[in-house]
Amino acid sequence: MPIFIEMPKLSDTMTEGTLVKWLKNEGDSIEVGDELAEIETDKATMAMEAFDDGVLHKILVPEGGKVPLGEALAVMLEEGEDAPSASELAAFQSGGTKLTGASEPSEAPASESAASSGDTAPVHAPDVSSKERVKASPLARKIAASKGLSLANIQGTGPGGRIVKVDVETLAASGGGQAVAPAAAASASRPAAPAPIKATASEGDKRIPLTGMRSIIAERLLASKTQIPHFYLNIEVDAAPLMALRTQVNAASERVGGSKYTVNDFVLKAIVGAISEEPRVNASFDGDSIIQFASVQLCVAIAVDAGLVTPVIRNAETKTLQQISDAVKDLATRARNKKLAPEEFQGGTITVSNLGSYGIDSFDAIINPPQAAILSIGAIKAKPVVNKAGEIVAGQRMWIGLSGDHRVVDGAVGATYLNALQRLIENPALMLV
Repeated sequence: MPIFIEMPKLSDTMTEGTLVKWLKNEGDSIEVGDELAEIETDKATMAMEAFDDGVLHKILVPEGGKVPLGEALAVMLEEGEDAPSASELAAFQSGGTKLTGASEPSEAPASESAASSGDTAPVHAPDVSSKERVKASPLARKIAASKGLSLANIQGTGPGGRIVKVDVETLAASGGGQAVAPAAAASASRPAAPAPIKATASEGDKRIPLTGMRSIIAERLLASKTQIPHFYLNIEVDAAPLMALRTQVNAASERVGGSKYTVNDFVLKAIVGAISEEPRVNASFDGDSIIQFASVQLCVAIAVDAGLVTPVIRNAETKTLQQISDAVKDLATRARNKKLAPEEFQGGTITVSNLGSYGIDSFDAIINPPQAAILSIGAIKAKPVVNKAGEIVAGQRMWIGLSGDHRVVDGAVGATYLNALQRLIENPALMLV
């Protein structure tokens, strides 16, 4: 029986993926764990591994194709199995045979997983008019068949009106009546959104299609700016003590063949340390409550070719300066080489964006939802300053901004946090004790 390889769910917010590159060719033998293809998600490009042994019989999606979750990418056969005819293959696919090469979303109940296991007999397609075949994902067909539901009674909410798992479950929960698309119901209760203002392209202009990552960046940041009440605080700090300590630490480390620390390493350590003094910034708005997180899952914004990623340094409050430095270097390297795993982007509680290395003095970052705060770090600049004696002397200054969700963080809370951060940066030895 043919085994269909599905578009897997490789991130928590992924709804579709782009097949960047096939790593195997038709006719190749496949073993469990082999890398089959590179898939671009909304967050990164990563390898898709095989979950079955067999032979890659037919590639259904060419490189560059965008595919919704659960859709078939290719067909595998068991070793020695005869290749099916085109009509048999179409019948298997429409029947919703288990698609492997991916796992179903982790929240799927056990009964759903059992219904979609690889050794389940193919389910026949519902009785619909031959003039217009119902568009539905294989998993949706399987669930509908197991519950005795006709797909003809279901209104799809997937791409292009395709019936997906949630549509079948909605129909089943309603007792088998006509399912109503949630999007359609919601749109009926609110005024139509104004048409977006579009640019006019001229001859010689270049149109660049959005990648999956760029699309999700656009969606999430638009939602952040329109749904989260941002407010902004900025503070100028004396960076001279930090720079002096960094010089001493690097010199000592170099003598023993140790690590070299960046300014960003010290800043990240200070950001985490300041949270212990004002933990209310390490939080999230949750409808009728605020979640204040017990540990610091520190997101670090990293620029990659396709956009921006924010992998997480786990339990950052428990890490030394060297451990934070090592973690940032590792995450940045693997992010740029497209080797980060989906779980490394999930569960962040506060984000840091540092544009100082690009020469940016100061800026206000957009909150990374569902977090309540993001820190924006500018460049360290030499400038004349007035010391405590009233004298104008050469100094080194750095601007730090905090963008806060005013539903969670009040201005006074944000100011208290920035003051704690300033104390650590201006007295950096405190970070090392």
